[in-house]
Amino acid sequence: MSQCKLCDGICTQATLSKFESNTHVPSLTILTQLCARLGMTVEELYQAEESTVTQLSGALDDIEKRLMMEDYCQAFQELAVIDPDQIQSVVAQMQFYYLRGLMTALTNGHVIDVSYDLSLIFNVLDPKQKTIFTSLGFLGMAEMYSRNHQPKRAQAYFNKVKQFLSQLPDEQQNEQYYLRVLMMVYYTAEFEMTQQHYADSERLINIGVGLCSEQHVTFYLPDLKFLATQCAIALHRPTLTVQGLMSETLAFAKINQNEVVEVKLAALKRQLEKGQLREA
Repeated sequence: MSQCKLCDGICTQATLSKFESNTHVPSLTILTQLCARLGMTVEELYQAEESTVTQLSGALDDIEKRLMMEDYCQAFQELAVIDPDQIQSVVAQMQFYYLRGLMTALTNGHVIDVSYDLSLIFNVLDPKQKTIFTSLGFLGMAEMYSRNHQPKRAQAYFNKVKQFLSQLPDEQQNEQYYLRVLMMVYYTAEFEMTQQHYADSERLINIGVGLCSEQHVTFYLPDLKFLATQCAIALHRPTLTVQGLMSETLAFAKINQNEVVEVKLAALKRQLEKGQLREA
């Protein structure tokens, strides 16, 4: 339907153009008449808007699950379809930029791209740094510096993440919240282990395993148990301890269909068999 036909007898074409370009808000009377001419109601118009918001939220949540499953290729493909300039919700904007920033860091992307996405959260979307997205942004910055062989800068950001983890709210949160927390626990524990801070790493691993048990969330258990195995080997724990952790890692990996951890565990076993890693 042309603008001329749509607005005939209701408003001028120039006024309709202003409605379409979001430079003028129609009165309820005019809006009702325009909707009627299009064969819909005002309620249906807002339902369509709500449906779009719901679809976007679902898409971002799916991408976040792919990030946690380390399916970066598919996650980037799905993220590329979303235009951040069209996202109205501040929460959805923060989720988008944290996802893109952290994934870019985890795949050794350009430092400038990571910094741009995450700084939008720190400086624009959450300037008071009160939401979990700021801590997820700190995680992204930490991983960026870690993967660019700047451990001191990485440690500074991981310390910010650890500060957040030490102040988790007492009230019950939803599953998505705990998965985000567990992701922070996992990557921070992994970094501490690479720096040979085994006590810190084991403490974080125990926090993560405890959260998994308390919240009945098993998704990150394979990753945490694999880190625990690596720590046990590095600390020359008894053979039975290492074997027990390996068995637990494999069991949880199969339960969660985590093929990435299964591959990592198989490689670790081969290294042990070849004597490239020592255990007591």
